[in-house]
Amino acid sequence: MNSPSKLIVLTGGGTAGHVIPNLALVPLLQNAGWAIQYIGSELGIEKKLVSEKGLKFYGISTGKLRRYFDWKNFTDPFLVLAGIYQAWKILGQLKPKIVFSKGGFVAVPVVFAAWLRHIPILLHESDLTPGLANRLSIPFAKIICASFPQTLSHLPTGKGILTGAPIRAELFSGDKAKGLKFLNFDSEISPLEKMPDASLAKPLLLIVGGSMGSRNLNTAVRVALPQLLKHFRIAHLCGKGGLDSTLQGLEDYKQFEFVGPEMADILTAADLILSRSGSNAIFEFLALKKLNLLIPLSLKASRGDQILNANSFVSQGYSAMLPEEEIGGDRLLRELQNLQSHAEQYHQAMQSSPFQNGAGNVFEIIQKFA
Repeated sequence: MNSPSKLIVLTGGGTAGHVIPNLALVPLLQNAGWAIQYIGSELGIEKKLVSEKGLKFYGISTGKLRRYFDWKNFTDPFLVLAGIYQAWKILGQLKPKIVFSKGGFVAVPVVFAAWLRHIPILLHESDLTPGLANRLSIPFAKIICASFPQTLSHLPTGKGILTGAPIRAELFSGDKAKGLKFLNFDSEISPLEKMPDASLAKPLLLIVGGSMGSRNLNTAVRVALPQLLKHFRIAHLCGKGGLDSTLQGLEDYKQFEFVGPEMADILTAADLILSRSGSNAIFEFLALKKLNLLIPLSLKASRGDQILNANSFVSQGYSAMLPEEEIGGDRLLRELQNLQSHAEQYHQAMQSSPFQNGAGNVFEIIQKFA
């Protein structure tokens, strides 16, 4: 197979958070003449997201690296070995100049295969501390790009570079009217916009549980719906399998498993956001200067990375946070109303934030190492 003179292989998957930052780089790379190929899991969310962008996708075998007992821990290492062999063959055919990994378990065999092929490897770590997949990949990488400055202290000396988080350019061109039309909400001005002599509508609350959804968050929101709907119009992204058919047709409440290109318009239309605290999401909220209340995954369900992410943003005044264990009763409504009452304070902090869209910074590093 003949390889283009400037070919890059992107990898990463398992959740949208390991794919979307890669896709944020695609326009910059294409404009600079790069050919782009993607290696991911055949069964992961990345196949759909990447194919929608018109990129060539190669699926490989992958296993999950668990910190807890599971019978699959005995079989998944063989899947990882198979993935390494598959990635090694693909990379041998493609002969890319660089492999860029956004993490996730599928990236580990690709990174190891690239190292065996002597292909330079660049990583990006979104969370404040590196996840397991990236920790396994770091020894083989030339450079690790970081979203948080605190991450650099967790990386080998001389390998870490603070770039910020790559954010999709299309998010900055969202259209509020289109977002409201998609949701079938009227286009009246919300009270949070404080525009005199304008007709008022309840603020639009966007609820995001992450690309895989969040059962606990969905349940808590739906228990609180009678209270919440007195104060907000709600767009609820509840993840695959998360729809509740009993709520279809409920006034001022729209639910979706997942939205695609419309997300930019919905984000623009949103007055405030209730969300998990995955790194990519919260950096998008910051870039768009959106009021946000974060409910990080608890330590029972994660390694605590979302708690660290949320604490960092709270300490800098960009976000409010509510622990998952405290979401019951009327606490959720009170925290959202408190967020509204301090809107100006949060907006000022976000306006003065030094964080910028990191896509350009990552792109420059790729160009340098090419």
